[in-house]
Amino acid sequence: MSSVVRSNSRHPALAFGKYAAIAFYLCFALFPLYWLMKIAITPDALIFSEGTRMLPSAVTFENFATVLFETEFLAYFRNSLTVSLGTAFFTTLIAAGAGYAFSRFVFAGKRIIIAVMLVTQMFPLLMIIAPIYKIVADLGLLNSLTSLIVVYTAFNIPFATFLMQSFFDGIPKDLEEAAMMDGCSRFQALRTVVFPLTLPGLGATLGFVFTAAWSELLFALMLISKNDAMTFPVGLLTFVSKFSVDWGQMMAAGVLALVPSCLFFIFIQRYLVQGLTSGAVKG
Repeated sequence: MSSVVRSNSRHPALAFGKYAAIAFYLCFALFPLYWLMKIAITPDALIFSEGTRMLPSAVTFENFATVLFETEFLAYFRNSLTVSLGTAFFTTLIAAGAGYAFSRFVFAGKRIIIAVMLVTQMFPLLMIIAPIYKIVADLGLLNSLTSLIVVYTAFNIPFATFLMQSFFDGIPKDLEEAAMMDGCSRFQALRTVVFPLTLPGLGATLGFVFTAAWSELLFALMLISKNDAMTFPVGLLTFVSKFSVDWGQMMAAGVLALVPSCLFFIFIQRYLVQGLTSGAVKG
C-alpha cells in the first residue's frame, strides 16, 4: 500500500520534470530566433552599448524599412524563392519517378545505380565545386538562376529518391494490381490509387528540398557574381563591409527570410508530419 502511495506521489514530480524538460528544449531551440528578432528591432546605437541585455531599452523598425526599401533584399528574396520552388518541384518530380521505379521494378543494373547514387553523397562539396564551375561556365549558365536550379536538383535527387522509395515500399502492390485487374492501366492506377497515398511522402520531400535550396550558400556564392542574380544567403554578405557589419539590417533581413519558409511549412504541415512517420520501417 505504501509503495502505491509513494508511486502516486511521484506522478506530479514526473509530470513537472517532463514539462520542464520540454520547456528547456524549446527555449534552447528558439533562443537564436529570439535573439535574431531582438537585434533586428534594436536601434544601431544600442546594439553594442547594451551588450547582452535580454530586452532592448528602445525599439525601432527602421532596420526593416531600410532592408525592404533601400537595399536589394526584395530581389534576393525573389531569386531565392524562384530557385527553391524550382528545385523542390523538379527534384520531387524526378525523385518520385525514380523512387517508384526502384520500389516496383527489377531491372538490370538496379543495384549498381543505387550504389552510384549513394557514392555521390560521400564527396565533400569543396572537392567538386571546381569541376561544377567549369561545366556551368562551358554551358554559359554562370550568373543565372537556371544554373542553381540544375545544380541543386542534381545534388538533392539521390536522397530524395531514397526518401520517396521508402514511401512507395510502404504501399502494398496489391492495391495497384487490384486496380489494373479492374481495367486501369499502370499509369491510371498510379494516378488514382498510389498518388493520393504518397502525398505525405511528397510533402516531406518538398519540405526537405525547399529548405536545403533556400539555405544553400556555397554554390550560390561560386556560381553567381552579379548582384541582380544573387540569392538571399549571398545577399546577406552585402551587409558586411570591409571595416564593419550592419548587424541590425542583417538580422532584419534574416527575420524576413524566415517568412516564406514558415508559410511553406504551414502549407505542407499535415503532409509533412504524416510523411515523417509513414516512411518508417514497419515492424
